[in-house]
Amino acid sequence: MLVTWRYKPRKSLIQSFDPRAWLIFYACFLGCTILFWDLRYQLALFTLTFITLLTSGIKFNEMKRAWIFIGGFVIFFSFLTFLTGRGGLELYTEEHLLARLAAKFTILGWRPTLTITAEKTMYAVTMLVRVFSLASMTILIPYSLNPAHYGITFRGLGLPDKVAYGMDLTMRFIPSFGRDFMLTRDAQRARGYELEKISGGLFATVRKLAPLIVPVTIHAIVGSEDIIDAMDLRAFGIGPRTWLEQLKYRKRDRALIAFGIVILVVSVGLSLLSFGKFWVPQLLIDLAV
Repeated sequence: MLVTWRYKPRKSLIQSFDPRAWLIFYACFLGCTILFWDLRYQLALFTLTFITLLTSGIKFNEMKRAWIFIGGFVIFFSFLTFLTGRGGLELYTEEHLLARLAAKFTILGWRPTLTITAEKTMYAVTMLVRVFSLASMTILIPYSLNPAHYGITFRGLGLPDKVAYGMDLTMRFIPSFGRDFMLTRDAQRARGYELEKISGGLFATVRKLAPLIVPVTIHAIVGSEDIIDAMDLRAFGIGPRTWLEQLKYRKRDRALIAFGIVILVVSVGLSLLSFGKFWVPQLLIDLAV
C-alpha cells in the first residue's frame, strides 16, 4: 500500500490555490532564483520565501526532521564553499584579502592556510541565501499538495497520462519506502537484532545491514510488481485515462500564475541588461588588507 507525506488540509495561502497554479509559480520562482548572484536580489526573493513559509500553516514540528537535514546540508555546503571558494571563480577574477589564517603546525612541510577574501565571503553568503530559498519553497510541495491530486495535477500541466501517473508513484515511493524500513527495523529488533552495535569496516557494515536491506528491497520489488499487475488489469495505457476529480482555475489561480510569469519576465530582462550579477559591497572592499 502506498503512503504519503504528512499532508493535512489547512486554511493556508498555499492550499487556497489550485496545485497547478502553485507549481507554475514555483517553476517561475525557481527560474528567478537561478538567474541572480546579487545578494540584494536574492534577499528580495528570500523575503517572498519567508512570507510563503509564514502563511503556509505548517508548523515547525511537522517538518522538523526535514528542516534539520536541509539546514545542515545548506550550512555545510555554504561553509565548504567559503573554505574552498570553488564555483565562485567563474563569477569574479579579482579577490580582496580580508585576513589570512595560518596554522601553527605543518604537514610534510606544508602549513595549512585559510585566506578570507571579500569575494569568497559574499559568494558563500549569497549561496546560503540562494539554496535556502530554493530548499524552503521545495519542501513545501509535499506537505501542502494533496496526494490525491498528484496525478491530475501533472496531467493538468500537459503531461501524458503515463508520465503523470509515474510522477504520482514517484512522489509516493519515498514515504512508502521509509515506512517499510521502519517496520522492518522494528520487526528485526523484536527478534534481537541490535542496529546500534554494528561496527567494522565498510564491507562488514554492509554485510551486517543485510537483515534490513534485503527485506526492504524485496518488499519494494514485490510492491512494484503488484502495482504493475493492477494497472495491467485496468488496461492502463490502452487509451486516454479518465480522472475522478477535476481541477478548475479560479481568478486567484490566474492571478498567481500571472504574478509568477511577471517576476520571471522581469528577472530575465534584468539579467539580459546585466543586472543581478555577482555583487560585493564596497564596505568589504575597503576593509581589504
